Amino acid sequence: MDTFSWYAGENGANQKKNKSVPLCNLSNLQLRFLCPSDLEEVRALCRDWFPIAYPYAWYEDITSNPRFYSLAAIYNGVIIGLIVAEIKAYCNLNKEDRSILSSSYGKSATVAYMLSLGVCEEHRRNGIASLLLDNLVSHLTLSENRDCKALFLHVLTSNKPAILFYENRNFKLHSFLPYYYSIKGTRKDGFTYVLYLNGGHQPWALSNSVRYCREGTAENRYFKYNEKN
Repeated sequence: MDTFSWYAGENGANQKKNKSVPLCNLSNLQLRFLCPSDLEEVRALCRDWFPIAYPYAWYEDITSNPRFYSLAAIYNGVIIGLIVAEIKAYCNLNKEDRSILSSSYGKSATVAYMLSLGVCEEHRRNGIASLLLDNLVSHLTLSENRDCKALFLHVLTSNKPAILFYENRNFKLHSFLPYYYSIKGTRKDGFTYVLYLNGGHQPWALSNSVRYCREGTAENRYFKYNEKN
C-alpha cells in the first residue's frame, strides 16, 4: 500500500497504549498511543492531511494492532499530530525497498517503516513532528530493538516541506521511485529516505549511484529550493 508522510494484541501491549507522557514545557500537550476509540478522529485527520485514501481496515490496524507504533500528540484532549511506524523483517520488504540495507546483517535484521507523520496545520512549526519522530527513534534504538538497522519512508517528490524536514533530521535520500503514488487517478513520483540506526548502513556498492541521484537528475528536478524560493 502506498503511504504518505507529511511535514506539512497482548495485554501488555494494550496497557502500554493507555499510558500518556506529560511534557514539561507544555502542560496541556501529551503523548499517548492510539486506541480503538480514536479511529474516527484519526480517519478524519488523515483525510484532511493526506491526498491518499486509506481503507477502513488500515485505520482499524493502526489504532488496535500492537505491531504498529502509533503515537499521538494530544492537546486539550484533541489529537493534533500522530506518527505511525512498523518494524519489519528485512526479508519481508518489498522489492523496491530491499536495497536500503546491506544483506550482510543476515536474517535477524529488521527495519522500521514510517507509514505516516502528520500534524494539524495550525500547530505545525511548533516542534510537534520532531517530538513524535524523536520518540520513535528513541524506541527503535532501545537495546530490545538493536536488530533494527534503519528507519525509512516514502515521500512525494513535490512535498518540499517534508523533504526538508527529514533532511534536517539526518535522513538520506536513497532512491527515486517514478510513478510510485496514485493520487486521484494520477501517478506521482516518490523518494525513499532512510535514517540508519544501530550501526546499520546501505550496501556499499550503492553509495556512488545514490550520490549521482542526489547530485544529478534528482537535484536538477527537485532540490534547488533555495534558488526558487
